[in-house]
Amino acid sequence: MTETGSLRGKTLIISGGSRGIGEAVAIRAARDGANIALLAKTAEPHPKLPGTIYTAAAAIEEAGGRALPIVGDVRDDESVAGAVAQTVERFGGIDIVVNNASAIDLTATEDIPMKKYDLMQDINARGTFALSKAAIEHLRKSENPHILTFSPPVDLAPEWFDQVGAAYTLSKFGMTILTLGFARELAADGIAANTLWPRTSIATAAVRNLLSEEMLRGARSADIMSDAAYAVLTKPAAEFTGRCLIDDDVLAAEGITDFEPYRAEPGTGPLELDFWMRWPDRSPGR
Repeated sequence: MTETGSLRGKTLIISGGSRGIGEAVAIRAARDGANIALLAKTAEPHPKLPGTIYTAAAAIEEAGGRALPIVGDVRDDESVAGAVAQTVERFGGIDIVVNNASAIDLTATEDIPMKKYDLMQDINARGTFALSKAAIEHLRKSENPHILTFSPPVDLAPEWFDQVGAAYTLSKFGMTILTLGFARELAADGIAANTLWPRTSIATAAVRNLLSEEMLRGARSADIMSDAAYAVLTKPAAEFTGRCLIDDDVLAAEGITDFEPYRAEPGTGPLELDFWMRWPDRSPGR
């Protein structure tokens, strides 16, 4: 029988999970007793960003899970294949792929270097494709297999390009289009493929370096994304696929009505919408 409602004994492979949302998702799964393989480049501390793949692994173990830190690059095919193989060898299979690794540069077309353009396409869209593709044969053997990609619904309203460059937009929408394609291609195998995106800015360490104190008061913590991801990944895969999801919509459907605990900083001011986001008619925590 397919087990849903818990990630106990499930194996996740997460790209870029050394800090931020990826680490938060890993720790939430670890509290159920999940196995988590982290594929990330951060082996040494960053001068401005706390955390490495090893500190994330320690946090996973402390939360009750089993961790496998794998230093690698989602842009490199051999690195991705090796990470999948190591995960299967260590934990016996793969139940969930979380495409979290991402690069960001909002620079407009005229000014963005081609090196940065290539970096975003390679990590964001190509990395999503490579890791998901490499894991398919193992996901087919899982009782409740999921692919979850952190990317937005595709919204082609022209005004978005006033604040988000075309290069970054293409890379993130590419992640979404690929994931919707996976959902269709893998439907017969019962493999779910969905995307998840935050309604508001998320106060990760990287974002904290960019935002003012005032803007941080309008951000939510990574816990809202980890709780929403958990809700998605514990659903029956065959019945819940091909969706572009927003974090607070997912939690509202789970019966959560109070979103104030998810604020990154105490306060009552307006929340800052993330890229490509609008407030719905129902505005939780606004």
